[in-house]
Amino acid sequence: MDTQTKLILGSSSVFRQQQLARLLLPFEVARPQFDETPLAGETAEHTALRLAEGKARSLAGRFADALIIGADQVALCQGRQLGKPLDVVKAQQMLHDLSGRQIMFYSALVLFNPRANRIHRHVDHTCVTMRTFSDDTIHQYLLREPDAIYCAGAAKSEGLGMCLIERIDSTDPNALIGLPMLRLIDFLLAEGVPLL
Repeated sequence: MDTQTKLILGSSSVFRQQQLARLLLPFEVARPQFDETPLAGETAEHTALRLAEGKARSLAGRFADALIIGADQVALCQGRQLGKPLDVVKAQQMLHDLSGRQIMFYSALVLFNPRANRIHRHVDHTCVTMRTFSDDTIHQYLLREPDAIYCAGAAKSEGLGMCLIERIDSTDPNALIGLPMLRLIDFLLAEGVPLL
């Protein structure tokens, strides 16, 4: 990557922006224009990857000479896909249903180079075992961690959500937050981006 090549994060997620900033690379944030509705019969893993790629490709017209990062995360529990609750009532119900259960998080990452028409794809699998907790615990958690409504499954693991979690099994601890950083580093290096 030469000094003219821009790095674009195709995500409005503050959490992903904070993760990417840790690489100390200059980047811009752009809001992708892509329908995020899951398709009938689609697996959670396929949904996450399709959305990540769709977000990245949706920005190619505006950033044809950039490297574009697309990301998406889908949580699955007992065969049901879980999105971001976006309000407290839905978050309370979601967390009530997740108490004592295992959730599989599929964190998809795409790095798209439109100029070379080259795309790198990855889906990280993170298994989260939730503690058994009461409705009062859920209420207190959501009072103290209001941003949790913007997280898949409403469990913000990098904040107080860790109090709801018993165990996390993953090859990349960053993936649960929303951006599989270890694989992103691989992709950036493959595109010639100097990191150190």
